[in-house]
Amino acid sequence: MSDSYLSRLPIGQRVPAPTEGMTGWEIFPFEGDLKVKVLEPPVLPEPPRHGEDADSCNCKDGFPHAIWSDDDWVLVSPAEPAALPAIVLVKPRGHYDSDDLPAPLAAALYPLLQRVERAIMGLGGIARVHHYKWGDGSAHLHYWLMARPAGMMQLRGSCMPLWDDLLPRVPADEWRATQGKIAQTLAVDGGTAHV
Repeated sequence: MSDSYLSRLPIGQRVPAPTEGMTGWEIFPFEGDLKVKVLEPPVLPEPPRHGEDADSCNCKDGFPHAIWSDDDWVLVSPAEPAALPAIVLVKPRGHYDSDDLPAPLAAALYPLLQRVERAIMGLGGIARVHHYKWGDGSAHLHYWLMARPAGMMQLRGSCMPLWDDLLPRVPADEWRATQGKIAQTLAVDGGTAHV
């Protein structure tokens, strides 16, 4: 990124709330007057992400929240129930990020994402499964798969993770049962269910 890009940003200033774009989408979960935060200056060099050093990555703990695994991949569930009917993370067993994922694992990734999506859709009452990859929190590759309940049109699209923070949580026993169903479905075609 060039300095010319940064020089165009209103760093240190309050960014005006947009009159068009995401805030006008029917799926945007907020209404009323919004106040956009002051844009902070860049932090360079950036601080290391969690697990940047493979010895400090939580993959060294053996994936304690794994619900399914095979020789190469682990499916992890958030420790606490979410508001959405199902959320899981697909992670390689080895400590990789997208830029150094070996070619055989990269070739296996999308078929695995399809399997997980089918398992989530098989729960019933799910309209779509959204795939997200953010890499700012952890240096270990992870894909989030989040289930949108059928008929909940406001939860469509990129605002769904915001809705997950706003809506009531799924009861813990229901959450565990759902994770078990996903894991058992995956295990039918290989790997081991851990719940």
